[in-house]
Amino acid sequence: MSDRKPTAAELDLLRTLWELGPATVKDAHQAMQAERPSLTYANVLRLMQVMHGKGLLTRDESQRSHVYAPAQAQDALQTNLLTDLIQKAFAGSGKHLVLAALDAHVTDAEREEIRRLLEDTAKESPDE
Repeated sequence: MSDRKPTAAELDLLRTLWELGPATVKDAHQAMQAERPSLTYANVLRLMQVMHGKGLLTRDESQRSHVYAPAQAQDALQTNLLTDLIQKAFAGSGKHLVLAALDAHVTDAEREEIRRLLEDTAKESPDE
């Protein structure tokens, strides 16, 4: 993947393609219009062309309509973006990221689910 990080609009398109799978511009445009009715076909086409140039999308030109797909799996890109965020915003501390998220961005139900996940993880791999 390119060293350039995706913009917010590019991440929206990537989420659409991760859900759809490889798609034409027309397919992606139709899927994205549900949330953004003002989005034009030309906007999606240009965005996909730019993303292909940045290495964020692959393009299969073997068919009449080009088919685009994310160059990276969703979990791989999210891990890379998270690592970058931890380094830049939290001085390399995953703990500080988690504490900031728990402080402001987690519901009580999510907090309980996290607690259960941590307990399950602790049971699976006891301290060495």
